Amino acid sequence: METATHHIPIAGYKTIYNVADVDRAMENTGAARNEYLQAFYEKMKGTGGVRFIVKPSSTDGLDGLYDSSPNFREVIDDLRKFMALAIDGDEPMQFTPMLLLGDPGLGKTHFAKSMSQVLGTSFEFVSMSSLTAGWILSGASSQWANAKPGKVAQSLINGEFANPLITLDEVDKAGGDSRYDPMGALYGLLERETAIHFKDEFVEVDIDASNILWVATANDESSIPEPILNRMNVYVIERPDYDASIKIARSIYREILEQHKWVFVAEPGEDVLDCLAEVSPRDMRKVLLDAFGNAKLDKRDHLLVKDLNRSRISAGRKGVIGFC
Repeated sequence: METATHHIPIAGYKTIYNVADVDRAMENTGAARNEYLQAFYEKMKGTGGVRFIVKPSSTDGLDGLYDSSPNFREVIDDLRKFMALAIDGDEPMQFTPMLLLGDPGLGKTHFAKSMSQVLGTSFEFVSMSSLTAGWILSGASSQWANAKPGKVAQSLINGEFANPLITLDEVDKAGGDSRYDPMGALYGLLERETAIHFKDEFVEVDIDASNILWVATANDESSIPEPILNRMNVYVIERPDYDASIKIARSIYREILEQHKWVFVAEPGEDVLDCLAEVSPRDMRKVLLDAFGNAKLDKRDHLLVKDLNRSRISAGRKGVIGFC
């Protein structure tokens, strides 16, 4: 895959909070009693309120996604439209918050991470299945013991970008005490007009979160509140067919080799690809890593069907009857 820097240059800078507001917050008596909050304010002053903001210069970076994630074609087509608008207006990339809906193992989270690489921004991951209260996203009052900033403030203040891509993984599994709705913070964060003046309950300083790129994943939309769904474009991701699975397997094979200095042939054999096509995209990587190790133990620079772990293939099988 071509690197994002070829297509998405750093466009400039964006002020996401005012240092004068931080100074005023530091003078608050309650804040003075919380050492962690004071240290966080000092960090905010030290780094300043300005962050990089990136914008696209070409849609070419999306081309590789069609090969690596062919079952996400509808999403990529829409991204291309949003990117074309950003290029025409010489603006940062914006798109309607998206929900990737589909069975486990389809590569939804991996696709979101690939998107961030193409767009040239940072990737932040929030596991919603372990989220039990809204303060995980929006912070808890400094008056509470062990309080700290939420994920959004941390991403923007500790990170380099004003427009990170934040993935809310398994948003349909968010749970916890109904008095502290874990989805509550999203009502304002997913609307640009209100996200401009986002206020983390711990930091208590206005932060511009309006440029965050939101991608949520879910297996089932029935448990997601309607007002949240209304704020998103929902994409139903289907299991890849045989041809798409071959493309994904070939892409993952290349991607693994690009990340290492292992000596292997550039392309796997057709018989190996046939077997990999029976596995979900999530499990392909695990099966391939095992296979690379088996091949090296056998002192080979190419994979054979016997290198593929049959138990892993059976566990990740998509219901296709094959010969592996």
